[in-house]
Amino acid sequence: MNFQAVLFDCDGVLVDSEPITNGVLRDMLEERGWVMSPQECFKFFVGKAVKDHKETIEAKTGLPLTEEWLHAFRLRRNDALAANLTVMPGAHEAVAAAYEITQGAIACASGADRFKVEMQLAHVNLMPHFEGRIFSGHEMPRTKPAPDVYLAAAAHLERDPAHCLVIEDSTTGVQAGVAAGATVWALCPEPDMASALLAAGASQLFPHMGALPELWRASRKAAGV
Repeated sequence: MNFQAVLFDCDGVLVDSEPITNGVLRDMLEERGWVMSPQECFKFFVGKAVKDHKETIEAKTGLPLTEEWLHAFRLRRNDALAANLTVMPGAHEAVAAAYEITQGAIACASGADRFKVEMQLAHVNLMPHFEGRIFSGHEMPRTKPAPDVYLAAAAHLERDPAHCLVIEDSTTGVQAGVAAGATVWALCPEPDMASALLAAGASQLFPHMGALPELWRASRKAAGV
């Protein structure tokens, strides 16, 4: 297909942040009495906002999920990200190719808070590609799996969502892209995630970000572009 815009998720797509954030979250929840393995915590929270699980967290910990606790979590998370964050392998090449193919019609549409997204993109030197085209689910009426953040990104770029390609890595994010009316390709480095991503609506799976430029070339060739 001849996509007119490419909309990237951030965490797990552009930056390898999810193990870091998940580790901080798991530790802080354990401090409040909810004990999980890293794998259990990742499976429960990946692709979702912590605040959206207020009722579950309060039930598991027996403590209120306050703004003060969320603020403390974000501070510890940000410190850990600043110390340990790395770019996803191949992300620089993928973003540069998307920017060239679409003549700059790319955006980052994340379920995370804006400060986190912008800090991370700056940390891995991707901000120049996305300056002024960053969208946070925290600023939308609804966050993923609702389509709001992707609809906002497409509207800003003045592109029909039906002509946009969304790059995701979680079932929640795939559902958001599909709900927006976009085509969704999903990063799937682990084979055991394939069936869930496809069931969520991903039309193409790829093993690493470095595979995207070749996939785009093949797609454009098939479309006669």
